[in-house]
Amino acid sequence: MHTNKQQAGRRGMSKSTGEMNLEERANLFKALGHPARLLMLNLIKQRPRHGEELAAILNLKPATVSHHLSKLADVGLLTASKNQYYQIYAMAGEFLTRPLGEIVQLSQTGLNAGAETDAYRQKVLKAFVRRGKLIKIPAQLKKRQVILEEIVKEFEPDQRYTEKEVNFILLDFHEDVATLRRGLIEHKLMKREKSIYWRTNDVNDDLRIETR
Repeated sequence: MHTNKQQAGRRGMSKSTGEMNLEERANLFKALGHPARLLMLNLIKQRPRHGEELAAILNLKPATVSHHLSKLADVGLLTASKNQYYQIYAMAGEFLTRPLGEIVQLSQTGLNAGAETDAYRQKVLKAFVRRGKLIKIPAQLKKRQVILEEIVKEFEPDQRYTEKEVNFILLDFHEDVATLRRGLIEHKLMKREKSIYWRTNDVNDDLRIETR
């Protein structure tokens, strides 16, 4: 059975590039921004394959391969189907045949929406952050999301952290580390299992705004 995220990703790829919003386009490039994923796409382009086969070819752990495949499926580059004991992955649509210029080009509406989003983000950061420290934690969920998205960039992707390590990093921003830690989980920016934490979202780490 396909996950909701995989189904959502395939729906996204069924759109024309003109209908894709800024975030959807950026997520495609994020998903492609790993050497192992590019190798997997090339192998799957030859013919559909399952995770265990890819793990053997690339000399990677099955769990690592599964993680990369899910990233590619989430943005609609791959489809997944059940075949006996295996999940078989195949290329989805004709995305890789599209010109790069067609993928990156935004409509005027898309440009305006992206500019408005960035302006709002800058406004929130300037209102709540001084010299890298939080003046206070926003009560409004939308504003808190902006702040938490900035904070989560301090955590390395694909790295596990103990609760003590998480608290140590969060303390650089605000003394109420429990609220920040809980917020990162509630806003699905991090996951937790048995007091071990890790990043879940592909946050754009390049979008850092210096606040004074």
